[in-house]
Amino acid sequence: MGSFRQRVLLAVILAVTVAAGVADLAGAPHVLTFVVSGIALAGLAWVVSAATESVGTRFGPAVTGVLQSSLGNLPELFVVLFALRAGEVVVAETSILGSIFANALLVMGLVILAGVRHAEDDVMRFHRRLPQDTGTLLLLAVFIIVLLALSVGSADPASGHRQVISNIGAVLLIAVYVIWLIGYLRRDAAIEPHAAGEAGFTFSVAVALLGAGGVAAAFVSDWFVTALTPTLETLHLSEAFAGIVIVGIAGNAVENVTGIVVASKGQSDLAVSVVKNSVSQIALFLYPALVLLSLLFATHLTFVLQPVYVGALGITALALWQITGDGEAYAFEGWGLISLYVIVAVFAYFE
Repeated sequence: MGSFRQRVLLAVILAVTVAAGVADLAGAPHVLTFVVSGIALAGLAWVVSAATESVGTRFGPAVTGVLQSSLGNLPELFVVLFALRAGEVVVAETSILGSIFANALLVMGLVILAGVRHAEDDVMRFHRRLPQDTGTLLLLAVFIIVLLALSVGSADPASGHRQVISNIGAVLLIAVYVIWLIGYLRRDAAIEPHAAGEAGFTFSVAVALLGAGGVAAAFVSDWFVTALTPTLETLHLSEAFAGIVIVGIAGNAVENVTGIVVASKGQSDLAVSVVKNSVSQIALFLYPALVLLSLLFATHLTFVLQPVYVGALGITALALWQITGDGEAYAFEGWGLISLYVIVAVFAYFE
């Protein structure tokens, strides 16, 4: 079923998840429910990560990276959906942006530092194709966001049709992502599966954990969002900070843990695959899909964002492409990405 350490962690995560549910049902203080739910979300993200890694031992790094990113993004999906249901559009928007910033800047920076530390010559090396692809995909998403920002800012006639433009853009972005994904997975077909770890879960247990983790993440996300607004009022924090930092970090624990761990073991391609796939998937699939799903709610989501985050997103795409596009990364570049994330977090704090 897994190592003793993994079984202990599963037991602790189960206890924290149950505690979050009890706190919500019992009407515990909102701050307590919020904190416990946030810890539970991070714990469930680890469950999904560990289970996916066990399932992914049958495949190459590309398939494993896509699988981990897809299932690892479940917490963000549920958080945004519940936020939209509650009419919290700022939380919904910044949660998506927080996931992109956390993965592209914070997690990628930490992965580079871990990879550099493992390398004998202090240079982390990996295949260039995925970083280049991810940079291109992210720029496609930034294109429509920048155009809408300019349109709205200049009161252009097209700005009155922002929802229709967002819907059309969402469909096109998803189509491009699917086309890219099919080709990406085909290129990986010739790569032999990476070796399974001794302490991994069996295939049947891993699949069961993936299902249970996904269901539990849905419930915990609901409790998390319910306690969010009163908690922010108590702690005097902005909704932007909650989405950019709190949700961005808690919801991306999969990439935090998996990417850093495999990079520290010298598996640079897998580490980059996990993080990069998550970035492109959020920007070109999750965000567009949520724009379309939001049509089912009273509160609709579009690609219209605050100018400061439009600028940050554009610079993030360029920085990520510049730093990882050559297939090499140095420690100062990892620190540079982390610094960019801290700057964005500071802006969100003062919103």
